[in-house]
Amino acid sequence: MSSVAEKLQRKSQRQVAVKQVRLKLVYVDFWSAVKLSFLVAVSLGIVLVVASILVWIILNSTGIFGSLDNIMKDILGDPTYSVTSSFSLTQVALFSVVIAVLNIVVGTALGAIASMLYNFSVRVTGGLLVGFTNN
Repeated sequence: MSSVAEKLQRKSQRQVAVKQVRLKLVYVDFWSAVKLSFLVAVSLGIVLVVASILVWIILNSTGIFGSLDNIMKDILGDPTYSVTSSFSLTQVALFSVVIAVLNIVVGTALGAIASMLYNFSVRVTGGLLVGFTNN
């Protein structure tokens, strides 16, 4: 009579058949590609705005702007010049929001164009062959 451990060992020695599936990607839905590219562009826009605000806060808190003020006063000869007045937090945040909105528009348009170009090129090439296994 065999033990439970021996039965489990015999079960684990069986070979599992590897199943392979080959599929062709012959169509990319236009609106799905537009929605996905929009969401990716929005997330990158949020990252851009937050990163630019954090960089400004770090530069301001470390005193880089004060050192840059002294250098620019020496170069320009204007004792009233201030870098923080030219590049305040609101101006930097507003500029990064404008750039983020432009990136959202351009990113969404590029996603739409890429899906259309892929769908047109599939007619010539036959599609992209993708293989999957169960491992």
